[in-house]
Amino acid sequence: MTAHSPLAIEANGLVKSFGETLAVDGVDLAVPSNSVYGMLGPNGAGKTTVIRMLATLIRPDAGSARVLGHDIVKEADAVRSAVSLTGQLASVDEDLTGRENLILLGRLLGLKRAAAKERSAELLEAFGLSEAATRLVKNYSGGIRRRLDIAASIVVTPKLMFLDEPTTGLDPRSRNQVWGIIRALVEAGTTILLCTQYLEEADQLADGIAVIDHGKVIAEGTPGQLKASVGSGALHVRLLDPDQRPQAERVLQQGLGDVNLATDPAALWASCSDADRAAETLAELTRVGVRIADFSLDQPSLDEVFLALTGHPAEEVSAGQPNALEEEQTA
Repeated sequence: MTAHSPLAIEANGLVKSFGETLAVDGVDLAVPSNSVYGMLGPNGAGKTTVIRMLATLIRPDAGSARVLGHDIVKEADAVRSAVSLTGQLASVDEDLTGRENLILLGRLLGLKRAAAKERSAELLEAFGLSEAATRLVKNYSGGIRRRLDIAASIVVTPKLMFLDEPTTGLDPRSRNQVWGIIRALVEAGTTILLCTQYLEEADQLADGIAVIDHGKVIAEGTPGQLKASVGSGALHVRLLDPDQRPQAERVLQQGLGDVNLATDPAALWASCSDADRAAETLAELTRVGVRIADFSLDQPSLDEVFLALTGHPAEEVSAGQPNALEEEQTA
């Protein structure tokens, strides 16, 4: 953080429970302005609850936070006037067209009729929605609907935008389009708090990342710093026969130390920054008859970072934690 990049969000010790379930357990965050900050974790880790507290939708049980300089409890109205929240479910009206949705929101936000129509046209063009503008939203594909949902969130451009799982369920093309929109928003001066369980998404977009598991921040840093935290390099091996993975695991453990099993049943990896040791280990795999489909020696991925930090993949749902729907119902 520099003098030119003050904190957009500063949270200290946020706590929130739903009944017997402790959803958020003392979360601290420091999010610089004009950046994308990722909250990375599995479903049920507490990410959505953190966003709902910061957006003043629910009150924390303990701790404090300031958003754009305003206390989220004492100055909730000031926070709401400066932020936008795009949740996991689309917030637009299915029985209106895309254009009608944007014009309606513009009018509700205080724009004159002509200004609302002009802003609607600008957003439809910018988000590639002009051809779909006159169709009812209920007939949109998932990708088009998601782009409209984000467009609706910036009819009046917010200083801070909360994005909760913005690409869930989207195909790769639509996901890349949403990523492009997020980058453009930041370039225009909006700070984004991105809540995601997708490692690639955080790696592609986030300047800084907080890894959250079971309601706690367990690691924080840039993507590069988090990758470096589990080793300067890693030997990735993918086998032709998944049944040989136990044998390959023993060989890698003898040659390199601790071994991590990937979600792919034919893949595994171990920290390694020495090319000679990696070559010796690969040669030993071949010698004992383990058939290798491919291998690489490179920096660990965020997926491997998460597995090393938590002991389970990021996509795994944490038992005992409420999902987003449960949080909505409880709140």
